[in-house]
Amino acid sequence: ANDSNCMSLDFPTVLASFPLCDMIEEDLSQNPQFYKLMTSLAHHVDKTGLTRPLKTDVEKAEQELLSQRRVWLQSESLHRALQEMSQDHRVRKHHSVTTGFFCLYETMEKCLLVTQCARKLDPSNTTNKDRPSILGLTPQDVMALMPSEKNIQRMKQILPGELEKHLKTKCFSFLSYYRPECENQSDSLKTSQLSHLSAQLDEDKKKVECLKESSWEKRALLQRQTQLYLSELTNCVQLLQSFILENRLKIQPDLDRKKLDYFEGKCELILQKIMAEMVAIQLETYTTDSISAHKEIRKTLESELAACQAEKQVLESTLSSFEILGKEFEALAAEYGKLREKIEIKKWAQKEFTKYNA
Repeated sequence: ANDSNCMSLDFPTVLASFPLCDMIEEDLSQNPQFYKLMTSLAHHVDKTGLTRPLKTDVEKAEQELLSQRRVWLQSESLHRALQEMSQDHRVRKHHSVTTGFFCLYETMEKCLLVTQCARKLDPSNTTNKDRPSILGLTPQDVMALMPSEKNIQRMKQILPGELEKHLKTKCFSFLSYYRPECENQSDSLKTSQLSHLSAQLDEDKKKVECLKESSWEKRALLQRQTQLYLSELTNCVQLLQSFILENRLKIQPDLDRKKLDYFEGKCELILQKIMAEMVAIQLETYTTDSISAHKEIRKTLESELAACQAEKQVLESTLSSFEILGKEFEALAAEYGKLREKIEIKKWAQKEFTKYNA
């Protein structure tokens, strides 16, 4: 029955019971035993993680601490108020101050100083009582320096009224700071509003605490939602990557075909550019004058070629006429060649001999 009661809590209720824990609903759904444990703990602990008996002890200790703090604040506030009155007196002592008030502040300052020194010399329960005293003094030695009983009694008669005036001035200053519209009002209205100021401060403090708690809960909710959002975003990114990969494999042939067409067009354009550059180079190389000169050279070469071809034909006809004579002509031609060679040699020898005799 206890287990069924524990399991009756849904995921949002369990998460709301532990706002300090960094969990999401997926953690509970994927781990049933952990969900069962957290559901069981939700019936025994509060949102801060404390058990109910421990929470009671903590609240009791907080109440005791609050009481002691209140007592300390009362005495500390009174002490600081007296110090402020003393400081104000030092500022105004050069102006018109009655002799009675002068004695009042002198007596009060002396009492405060002597009491403070006596506390310094008086060992507390947490310190070593056997430690040597400062300059060999005891609290009784310092207390002997207190003002006379007459001055103390007179101070006790005048001081409450002066302290009341000082505190009233401070309260009015605080009221003017908290409510600037009350600054120009009369003292009676300010006093009336001061009676309600404490309740309003408590109410404002509770509102601030509620806003802090609400902000803290919203921050925890925002953190959980952020984690959930990041998880969903990661899943979406993975799906998108798989979709991109799948579609990329499908459209890859089309992309390759388009890329091939692009490179073919680019090559064709480069070839056209090369042809245009070649034409430009030819136009720069073969000017009108050079073309005319080449034409004249061509005519000359063609005429010489025609003359050579005509001479060739004449020689071929002559050679054919000699070929009719047969082998005897070949022997005569060979002998004629030898005779011509001998004649050339003798001419050269005669020329050299003549050059030598000269």
